[in-house]
Amino acid sequence: MAQDLKDTFWKRLDNVTAGLLSTDSERPVPMAPQADRGENAIWFITAAGSAADRASQSGGEARFDVADPKAGLYAVIEGKLDHGSGDKLDDVWNAFAAAWLKDGRDDDSVRLVKMTPHKAEVWATENSASFLWEVAKSNLTDATPEGGEHGRLAF
Repeated sequence: MAQDLKDTFWKRLDNVTAGLLSTDSERPVPMAPQADRGENAIWFITAAGSAADRASQSGGEARFDVADPKAGLYAVIEGKLDHGSGDKLDDVWNAFAAAWLKDGRDDDSVRLVKMTPHKAEVWATENSASFLWEVAKSNLTDATPEGGEHGRLAF
């Protein structure tokens, strides 16, 4: 089951548009993840001096929280932050990042941060119509609704 849930996690994380990234004792901030299962990494584009940038300079720990009903993924992901390279930045650059940085990809403040997950608690839910059916069925039968898969992952 754990391998199936890990596969589901990476597939669905690829469809997540935003989550909350928190580093050290800093407040959580919205960030757009770029999932990269092949490198066991979640990439974030941020600005110089941000909490994520500062934590990545020291190999700090971080937490990324996801609650995305469209992707069917709810997760608490913990891992280590590091700097990313310019080549990888070219791979993950997108219009969302460009909207936040004045000079786009060439902005001097652009920083790429790599999160290497250590562990995660994951809830992979069914689509909303299936979930509504489960709730309705539960109310008629007193059974607990089936909400999808849940488990803890180690990376």
